[in-house]
Amino acid sequence: MNARSALYQARYGNPDVAVPAAASPVIDHLLAHASVRAYLPDPVSDDTLAAIVAAAQSAASSSNLHAWSVVAVRDAARKVRLADYAGDQAHIRQAPLLLVWLADLARLEQVARRVGETSAALDYLEMFEVAVIDAALAAQNAVAAAESLGLGTVYIGAMRNRPEDVAAELQLPPRVVAVFGLCVGMPDPAAPAAVKPRPPQSVVLHQETYSLPAQEAGLETYDQAMAAFYAAQGMKVRGTWSNHSAKRIRDAASLTGRDRLAEALRNLGFPLR
Repeated sequence: MNARSALYQARYGNPDVAVPAAASPVIDHLLAHASVRAYLPDPVSDDTLAAIVAAAQSAASSSNLHAWSVVAVRDAARKVRLADYAGDQAHIRQAPLLLVWLADLARLEQVARRVGETSAALDYLEMFEVAVIDAALAAQNAVAAAESLGLGTVYIGAMRNRPEDVAAELQLPPRVVAVFGLCVGMPDPAAPAAVKPRPPQSVVLHQETYSLPAQEAGLETYDQAMAAFYAAQGMKVRGTWSNHSAKRIRDAASLTGRDRLAEALRNLGFPLR
């Protein structure tokens, strides 16, 4: 088994997965991604951060609006508070660097004011969506860049659990909100991260038109792959991936505070018309 086959087998949790002939070092690098939740205390230098942010800024931006920002948090006390807001995740406290990615419409409002224009379009859901997408594209570039430098990362969606508290902690002005965090640091070799399988391409790739029935076989295969992954990692997950996912969307309580996100966004200056 060659190295590329191993990458595909790990990514899909399937020893029989087909390996495309198309290949590149970039694709190999992306296939090897794993979320890291254990870090060494080694700091991430300003020079490294500058390179990561340059990579982030190289992502596409809708209409070249650059409707995102990022706050780099290294202060231990601040990370403790942000970890608490995000459900007490230990890796937030442990990682030497936490990047908080922001949907940022405040800068555009300021730009419009500076040149004597109105900015009423910022009140609409479309502009908020633009900002969230811009932040996500930039952050994924940052992840690829960080991993290319030997660093590990893990996204923190729970930065949306208590949006107003996070905004107050980071001194965010109106029209700016944290959409997710990203832990960055040198992975602890004593607790190596595993590559988590993804669904077969038949689940996510549609040719010409969308089909739910066409996904069924792939979802059954994925349930089996994830059951094997849960067992190998000693994870206490009851049932299959389907069972686990269904519980995550069962009711408002399963959103761990994010059921009031629309209210929080309005409180933070996003009317979402």
